[in-house]
Amino acid sequence: MRSAGYKRAVFDVVPPSRPSRLTGVSMAGFQHHGPEPIEMRAIPHPSVTLALVPGPGTLLVDDATGSRRGSLLAGLAFSDMQVHGRDVEAVQVRLSPIVAYAVLGVSPADLAGAVVALDDVWGREAARVQEQLSRARSWQDRFTLTDELLARRCEAGRSVHPELAWAWDRIVLSCGRIRVESLAAEIGWSRQRLWSRFRSHIGLTPRSAAKLVRFHHAVHRLAGGQSPARAAAESGYYDQSHLHRHVQDFAGVTPATVADEPFLAVDDIAWPGHAPPVTNPARR
Repeated sequence: MRSAGYKRAVFDVVPPSRPSRLTGVSMAGFQHHGPEPIEMRAIPHPSVTLALVPGPGTLLVDDATGSRRGSLLAGLAFSDMQVHGRDVEAVQVRLSPIVAYAVLGVSPADLAGAVVALDDVWGREAARVQEQLSRARSWQDRFTLTDELLARRCEAGRSVHPELAWAWDRIVLSCGRIRVESLAAEIGWSRQRLWSRFRSHIGLTPRSAAKLVRFHHAVHRLAGGQSPARAAAESGYYDQSHLHRHVQDFAGVTPATVADEPFLAVDDIAWPGHAPPVTNPARR
């Protein structure tokens, strides 16, 4: 367990002792304490977010469509999401859209970047899961329960076409730099077929998915202290203004502002190895 803070809001970040049994699933525990509530902007990342809130604390998430309280789901490329919390404990799960298709019971495309209450998707099962987590003796027990739940749902759920899974993996491994035409050629599909299938199952076009992955890597370089010019060059952007447009599109702020967002400051602890390290914590 390690503590992170922003202003006078402090929260402990607890990584699991071992990785999930499911490829494309990672999780971490968050526990708020301190004199001030959590108030931060959530920064989009290339995964579907599942937040399980077992305790009595308050987690409130606002976006353009309204407010959601408690356990929730957030689709790919969410926008304008503000997170508020006090005395809250939560297991946050990041799901590749490939495994999310099987685990959630809905396609990531159905979420369309929105934030929804978990009980609207899982019904009574959401309350049962929260109750089980609230009775767990430790964070590691919570992670085990969560992993078992996701594995059961994945086994019973639908799977995406293997070519789509392969295309997503290629986008992620290339850090968003692969061209859509190259993907289609390697799969043996037409560009139109790849575009249509990808969007209907993943919720983004291949080009938008690549933009999101590239943005994810670039903002972590900014948070680590790199200049916008260097971050742009090392993340595959044409120039600094190209990066500026993507940051504005996804985060709604400038590169200088996103570099100091507290949401990015804990990624080295919660999700190590998923993006360039945030190596300059003195900026917080």
